[in-house]
Amino acid sequence: MANPKWEVIEGLEREWRDALCSKDIKQLQTLVHQDFVLIGTRSTGPFMMSRDEWLDAIQRRDVFEIDIEVQDATALKDVMIGTVHARWRLKYLGRQIEDCVVLTDVWVKDDGRWQAIRRHSTPAPPGACPDLKGA
Repeated sequence: MANPKWEVIEGLEREWRDALCSKDIKQLQTLVHQDFVLIGTRSTGPFMMSRDEWLDAIQRRDVFEIDIEVQDATALKDVMIGTVHARWRLKYLGRQIEDCVVLTDVWVKDDGRWQAIRRHSTPAPPGACPDLKGA
């Protein structure tokens, strides 16, 4: 039996992925809350990006592929948290990047619609993403 809270998060994650792949800034602005912050850890160290910085970075990269799989989901009245394994291939600032990460996405219901307000991205443990097919 399908779990309704997972279905909502999986649908939102697919919308987000599709908007990223097509560089649909208007859709991304709808999906990402005004107070959105991306928090990440990479080999170069930790980083944080505001919504505007993140939207600007999206426009400067070419996404070839994003595979996602929701691993866990928690839903409250106006907050949902999804743990997602993601693998992507993209070109950013002239570099080809292939990455496998674990994302923690926090969604809030604001003005009647779900929007991502935080995304935490960290490298996935070895072997975490080999079979991802995409949601």
